[in-house]
Amino acid sequence: MIKSKLPRVISTDIQGEAVEWRIFIDADLPFFDGHFPEQAVLPGVTQLDWAIRMGCEHFNYPVDVASLEVLKFQQLMLPNSEVNLKISQNSSKTKLLFSYFDDEKRFASGRILLGSPAVADTEAS
Repeated sequence: MIKSKLPRVISTDIQGEAVEWRIFIDADLPFFDGHFPEQAVLPGVTQLDWAIRMGCEHFNYPVDVASLEVLKFQQLMLPNSEVNLKISQNSSKTKLLFSYFDDEKRFASGRILLGSPAVADTEAS
């Protein structure tokens, strides 16, 4: 797991088993350096790191990733843009489902299979 700087959150909308953040992707973030010289692009590994860290924190899971499933990177995420990051949980399967989008434009999506249950679940046992 990389330890990237998390994006600036503009707004948060919690909807039961899902949370949606509007985030700003600042051009000054260090991951843009050298990725790529012609057009700076947010690396997929950074997108994954943000989804994992923000999802685990929100749903109270330890950051313990067992595997990644059906990852799709559909469009480039560029500096100084705003996008939505939506994460929902499937607690029975210890999975987080994430998607980055802006209206109808889809940037990335996938499922994160976690190796550990939520902290609240563990404490209740």
